[in-house]
Amino acid sequence: MRYDKGRKDASRGRIMEVAADRFRSDGIAASGIAKIMSEAGLTNGAFYPHFESKAALVREAVAAALEHQSEQIREALALGGLTTAVDAYLSAEHRDNPGHGCASAALLPEIARESSETRQFYTERLLAQVRQVATELSPSIEDPEKVAFGIFSTLIGALQLSRAVEGTELSDRVLAAGKDATRKLIQLCQDEARNEM
Repeated sequence: MRYDKGRKDASRGRIMEVAADRFRSDGIAASGIAKIMSEAGLTNGAFYPHFESKAALVREAVAAALEHQSEQIREALALGGLTTAVDAYLSAEHRDNPGHGCASAALLPEIARESSETRQFYTERLLAQVRQVATELSPSIEDPEKVAFGIFSTLIGALQLSRAVEGTELSDRVLAAGKDATRKLIQLCQDEARNEM
């Protein structure tokens, strides 16, 4: 039986959505095709008309998750600039919902072990996000991308640590410390840029 293109596109989109959630929640290695397809409401045999391999699904699902994250960054920046974006990223809601959160915080160790093609996809999208944040920094900062990488490193590390520690009090303290460190980094770089003018 043949299905129209719209139905095939919808099935592919559903597979990618479920895969992106599973990969971020459970990890890439722990997320089997059978589980993803079952959750998508499809049979295992329906996988290969959409993707040539799990690696291809990983590439596309991670790229889609990063694009969704870029949209969230844009929205947060539009609402209130870097402070709002930092607060949204290091929130209890983000910490407690890795399946819908930052692909970097959830998957960095596994992405580092993926194929060079997947790592290249990841790198391109990460650079786009870094540049997105860099444009929000003071134009007087000498190397805004370098500062944006520092911001990303601090945010991702704080989120990962807050998820790893047992107990909400310590986890909340980690989130608060990450917010404070990120704000201080931004302020310090902007102050230094103003003093050099």
